[in-house]
Amino acid sequence: MNIDQLTEVAYAMVQPGKGILAADESTATIQKRFDAISVENTEDNRRDYREFMFRTQPAMRDHISGVILFDETIRQKAKDGTPLVEVIKQSGAIPGIKVDAGARPLPGCPGETITEGLDRLPRRMQEYYELGARFAKWRAVIDIADGIPTWTAVKANCHALARYAAICQEADIVPIVEPEVLMDGDHDIKRCADVTEWVLKTLYQELYEMRVVLEGTVLKPNMVVPGKKSPKQASVEEVAERTIQVLERCVPVAVPGIAYLSGGQSDEDATAHLDAMNKIGGFPWHMTFSYGRALQAAPQKAWSGKPENVEAGQAAFNHRARMNGLASTGEWSKDLEKQGA
Repeated sequence: MNIDQLTEVAYAMVQPGKGILAADESTATIQKRFDAISVENTEDNRRDYREFMFRTQPAMRDHISGVILFDETIRQKAKDGTPLVEVIKQSGAIPGIKVDAGARPLPGCPGETITEGLDRLPRRMQEYYELGARFAKWRAVIDIADGIPTWTAVKANCHALARYAAICQEADIVPIVEPEVLMDGDHDIKRCADVTEWVLKTLYQELYEMRVVLEGTVLKPNMVVPGKKSPKQASVEEVAERTIQVLERCVPVAVPGIAYLSGGQSDEDATAHLDAMNKIGGFPWHMTFSYGRALQAAPQKAWSGKPENVEAGQAAFNHRARMNGLASTGEWSKDLEKQGA
């Protein structure tokens, strides 16, 4: 294990003004995205869509530190024959890879899931390193409803995340650990805060027991928000304050940075919440973004699978990347949002 290399990559992933593009949708997930814009889900269309984002400037150079890829994408070549991994590297970003096999029902725990994919993971990590990946991602899903989450589900998912992280570091790959407490449901913001704190405290105990070097990791948590169906929603300021409070109680200062998931928030909400946290400041980690839909929805709609719309898609991606880059340093504003749009 090269601890110096792991630490260097982890800090590069969360450098000020930049964040991570999550372009790791499975073929089934991107089917839903393409259906919404009436694009056929073919390998060429998936390549063309991702390639136009990876070639977008100045977004990739100035605001994207890393790109999480799907297994298909890390092996693909651009239209001109250049491996997409090289296109990402040429932009100055770091290639990463999603390695989990998705969430499946957890036996004995109705309504809860366990993320699978640990089998043969060490061998896969070696291959991904050779293909150019320098970080990886594993997502655990924790739902909130009557009687859940259970301790069984929290413990099992955090243990799997810790095992994955240890395997990553043995292969000199930085693990993004992603314990997502879902915002589905009708729970209030306090319930989300309580569950998120429970999950994070369990996660860091598991990471300690698996001897994971925290300086070579990045945390990708949910923000503390009320459920989508909650009758009482929260202000931007309350989300920021509660999220920071939970993280200060749980996340060791040795962790280089926190790259939030958007978790179904609107584009602007995800940006505003990140900006509000960075305007508060005073915490020991850099807080940035690791967004999928919140970075890609606008570019997808503008592109709509048509070559003549690539420029419009890139303009939309440039705007969203710039807005979130500003939010990662607390310099975003609604006026800037409207000017760019």
